[in-house]
Amino acid sequence: METLDKIVRTHICTRLPRPGNIKGTRISDRSLVPQVSEMESNMPDGCTVKFDDPDQLHTFCLVISPPDGFWCGGYFSFTVHVPEEYNIAPPIVKCETKLWHPNISEEGEICLSLLRQNSIDGLGWAPTRRLKDVVWGLNSLFSDLLNFDDPLNIEAAEHYQRDKESFRRKVKEYIDKYSYTKR
Repeated sequence: METLDKIVRTHICTRLPRPGNIKGTRISDRSLVPQVSEMESNMPDGCTVKFDDPDQLHTFCLVISPPDGFWCGGYFSFTVHVPEEYNIAPPIVKCETKLWHPNISEEGEICLSLLRQNSIDGLGWAPTRRLKDVVWGLNSLFSDLLNFDDPLNIEAAEHYQRDKESFRRKVKEYIDKYSYTKR
């Protein structure tokens, strides 16, 4: 049986996309060491990280494999880039796996308050937040922070509200088509 870590290393995060024209890739990786260590020792179940280059801590791959819920059985890859302005500015995160989700667009944009510099709900990014908060926040989009009332993907949210069983089938279709799944 393949472990989540092995699946990530061999099937999902084989090559991280290089951030194009993202300002500030010069953040001191040395300053990220304590946060990366803290993040790795506090990972939610079903989450793992991979660094393409262990000496380059400002860009990494996060894979979330939800243990239950609509997206159970899929592996969802996120590229996390820590900008030069961190921790005044939040990390830049993109979902690399196409999925049907009310808070993640099919293009990989993510609606999560803590990834916003300014947030109406007051839960946006703050310099006191850490990389582990980003991981836990992204993970919770597959469970308790799932928001059908203020969606990024309005069509997915309306689909859920109109027909939950049809929504579940479409999520499964996306998992089967776009996500690495254990076979």
